[in-house]
Parts: sequence; C-alpha cells; structure tokens
Amino acid sequence: MAGIEHITVEADEAGMRLDRWFKVHFPGLGFGQLQKLLRSGQVRVDGGRVKTDARVQPGQVVRVPPLDVDLKSTKSGPIASKDLKHSDDGELLARMLLHEDDKVFVLNKPAGLAVQGGSGVNRNIDKMLEAWTNKRGEKPRLVHRLDRDTSGVLVIARTRGAAQKLTAAFRERDTKKTYWSLVKGVPRKHEDRISTWLVKEQTPDGDRMRIAKHGEDGADHAISYYRVIETAAQSLAWLEMEPYTGRTHQLRVHALHIGHPIIGDPKYFIDDPNWDFPGGVQRRLHLHARKIDIPHPNGGRLKVTAPLPPHMVQTWNLLGLDLDSATESDD
Repeated sequence: MAGIEHITVEADEAGMRLDRWFKVHFPGLGFGQLQKLLRSGQVRVDGGRVKTDARVQPGQVVRVPPLDVDLKSTKSGPIASKDLKHSDDGELLARMLLHEDDKVFVLNKPAGLAVQGGSGVNRNIDKMLEAWTNKRGEKPRLVHRLDRDTSGVLVIARTRGAAQKLTAAFRERDTKKTYWSLVKGVPRKHEDRISTWLVKEQTPDGDRMRIAKHGEDGADHAISYYRVIETAAQSLAWLEMEPYTGRTHQLRVHALHIGHPIIGDPKYFIDDPNWDFPGGVQRRLHLHARKIDIPHPNGGRLKVTAPLPPHMVQTWNLLGLDLDSATESDD
C-alpha cells in the first residue's frame, strides 16, 4: 500500500469529471470507495474538498491517500451480469461511458439492462442516473430508449435545455441510428427498404408487436432500411439496419416480417425444425445499436460508435465474420 500521492492533472485531462479521472488512474477503486474518501476529505483538489462530479483542470493537484485496493483488478471492459447486480450505479455508468461533454453523455448500454423501470425490472438506467445528479440537483435525462435485450449507444441529456433539443431531433428524425444484427438465413435482396404498419397486442408473455393492416386501429407506420454486410455459410447474415421511424421492437418485427428473424430474439425468433441453431452461439438477442449521428445541442453533429457486446463478439469470432469488412459503412 503506497503513501499519500499528489498527482498533477495533465493537459489532455482538462474538464474530466473527478470520478472519471480516478477511473483512469486507479481503476481498482470503486465508486462507493471514492465517495467515502471525498466525504472524509482524504481526497482533495488543490487542497480543497470536492465532489465526484467536480471537473479537473490542467495543473491542478489531486491529493490521493493510501488506497487499500488491488489496483491491478481493473474494472474496465465488458460488463458481466454479476456486475449488473452488485456494482455501484456510478461505477457502472462510468464503465458504460463512451462520450461526455457539458451537455451530453453517451453510454454503451449492456444487453439485459433496462432503460426504464417496469414490472419485473430491478435495476434501470433512468434510476441509476440519480448517481450523476449535479450540484444544482439536476439529474441527467433520457431522450430515447433501447429494448432491454438490445445493447449499444444510448444518448443522455445532462441539462433540461439539452434534453429539449435532443428530444426534438429524435421527434423530427434528424438523427441517424445504425444497428448491427445477425439474422437467420440470407435475404434475397442484399439491400432494401421495409415499410409496414405495426400494432401492439397483449400476449401471455407480455406486449408484442405484429404487422397490422393499413388503417387498423392503433397501428403506426414503420420504415426500416437494411443491407447485408457479410454472410456465414449462407445460413446466417450480418445486417446493418437503420430505423427511419422509432416504433417499439421495430427492427425485430421487420426482420421477422422479411423471413429472417434476429438470432436469439426471445419474442420474435421462432425455432424451425428444418434449421439448426448454430452451435456455440448464445441464445441472446444479436441486435446492437452500433452508431448514432445526432445534432449536438451546442451546434454541429455528434457521432458516437459503440463496440459490440461480449456475446456478439463471441459469435463473430466463431463464424469468422470480419469486423473490418464493415469499416466503410461504419465511418
């Protein structure tokens, strides 16, 4: 266990949140442990007491007391299911963080974590964001959603004004959302537009969307685009998908509609006795919000890409799918 350290903030760390700064320098230190050190005044910046959301600036000196933690047991990389149950909210959010500035957080949501509360939901992003409430008592706000089983890019507004602008961008469809999926079979058309009407129906397993007739009560128009990036033995296809509209389960229903349901989808993948589920592939939803391109509240556009979740990385490796083959469309 080392003694007290005084570490000077570097130029490339300007504006970094103090909890993120500690995550970079001392990855083995949990968020809860850091909070205790701050509350007791053991961690200080330029000799003064601070909170986790304080912003460090170049030249400032951070006082770090002896840390009784295994600093090699870094909590970075993929978030496991046990982490979702036992890790602190602030620590988990910090590990999901892909981008942050004064108006926006962008997270890489892990599969299996709900965005909002509901029946049977023990933990959700919306509730977790209370850990990042700022000095003015303002909690970061959701501006869109992802299905619980879908991983990937999730945009969070840090202020009320940012939330209004980001919500308007989604409503006015001034955003480009790109998803990656793995589907059963290979679509006949390697690039196409899917246009249907969708309606929600109640089932014993919860709400489910289905294709509706034009004009059916409660139905909404849904448009999606897809293209085939690569195939595996003509039995599976890696698709890039873009939802033009934002209906519930839209891409999942549209994949089923064209006869190529998404692998591992618990609601819309139907087992076929004439088709063998690929061995070694986890029966988890293979749908990932890969990239978003959205107007930034301060002007210009924000473009963020999220790495694949562990179960999809495992599948891509197993099938020999080459991530570099998607480089052009992913830029």
